Parts: sequence; C-alpha cells; structure tokens
Amino acid sequence: MGRLTGRTALITGAARGIGAACARRLAADGAKLVLADLDGEGAKKLAAELGQVAVTGDVALHEDIERMLNEPYRLWGRLDVLFNNAGVIRVQPMLEVTGEEWDRVMNVNLRAVFFVMQAAARRMLQQDLMPGSELRGKLIQTASIASYRGGNHLMTPYSASKAGVVSLTRSAAQVLAPQRITSNCVCPGAVETPMWEQIDREWGALEGLGQGETWKRRIRNIPLGRPERPEDVACVVAFLAGPDSDYMTGQAINVDGGIVMGN
Repeated sequence: MGRLTGRTALITGAARGIGAACARRLAADGAKLVLADLDGEGAKKLAAELGQVAVTGDVALHEDIERMLNEPYRLWGRLDVLFNNAGVIRVQPMLEVTGEEWDRVMNVNLRAVFFVMQAAARRMLQQDLMPGSELRGKLIQTASIASYRGGNHLMTPYSASKAGVVSLTRSAAQVLAPQRITSNCVCPGAVETPMWEQIDREWGALEGLGQGETWKRRIRNIPLGRPERPEDVACVVAFLAGPDSDYMTGQAINVDGGIVMGN
C-alpha cells in the first residue's frame, strides 16, 4: 500500500520533464493516473510503461480541457488530485517581445492553468470527501522561482505568467478552502529538462555562447552544488498530493537547491 493508494490524479504536461517524473513518482506511490499532453504519443508511451491511462489534449482549448477532466470521472468516478503542470517558454529580449509571442506564453502558462483549475474545481465540488480525508480534492500548480525574482530580461513573459500562477494558486486556496479543496504550487529552479535545453539553446544564440554554457553559468550559483533533477520536484508534488499535506493550502513552495537564498 503506497501513500497515494486509492487516490486518482490528472497530470497535464505529463509526457516529459517534471510531468513525467511526477507521473512515475505518483504511480510508484499507488495513485491511479490520467496523463495528459499535447504530445499524445509521448503520453501514451509513458502511460504504457506505468500501467496508467493517457489522453491527448491541448490545455489552451476548452474542449480539450473538458475531455481531459472527464477521463478520470469516466474511469473512476472522481478526481482527487490535479497536477496543473503544462507550460511553455520563449527566450528573447523584453523589448523585442511581440503580442503574438506574449499571448502564446500567457495562454498556456496562465490562462490555461486557470481554466483547467476551474474545470477541476467545479467537478471536485460535486464529489464526496476522499476516503480517510477531510478534503474533497487537491489542486497543485507548477510555478517557478522566476515568479517573484523577475527572472531575466530574456524571459519576461514567462516570469510574469508564473507570478500569475502563484496568485491564482492563492486565490483558489481562499475560495475553495471552505469546500474542502486545497490549492498549492511548487516553484522549481534550474531543472534538467527539455525546457532548460531550449533555454540554453535560445539564450546562447542571443549572447553568442556555446552549447551548454548558459546552463553551466546558471547552475554555478546553486548553493547545494548540483543541478535540480525532475525527481526533486516530484518528491514535493507527491507530498502535496498525499495525506501529510492535507492541512496546507495557499502555499508556493521553492524547490530550487537554494538559488533564491544564494542570490
């Protein structure tokens, strides 16, 4: 019996990086999962590996959100945990950001996070308490330490979107606490993921740096002395999904190896 045995969860952005690591951890802890991603083949491959269920969908589309959220109810009659994780990034100077590029980041990182959260909360409000718990459900979002550090002039829309995620997390916590639904978010730092490979590539091209140089420069300042792994985030997400965090809501938890402290 794992810590999450009997709990159901939906993970968006589940096919790779932090989402995939969290899927593996939650499955190992006994949760039943629906893995959602725009990369349907990647989600299906991971779901097959874990003995879970996959669904292809774009969190920026309302019809896809409904389809993703309907799946755990079709399979199990409830959703206990939402890990609202899908996100995108674009590295470019602040003064060169176009309206189209701003909207793309905001639509996925903030607008979609809100509407996925809203759709999940509406369903959770109609279900009974989780077995052995005082709660109906849990909402968990992926923010970033960039949400309050301002990031860098090359990641302005991303930083702004993640600041919005922290604000949404706390608003949802206030609104939904009386209905026994919690809302928390994790704030990762420099994580070894395909997203950071993209950051390294785009940042390096802008500043004339070789492959890997931006990444090396970033992790040089981590007080704990090593890059962050997706599994480091997964440990905290598993805690938030499990019973030991049932009395926590409205929290933005740094998982960064001390970057914020060290800078």
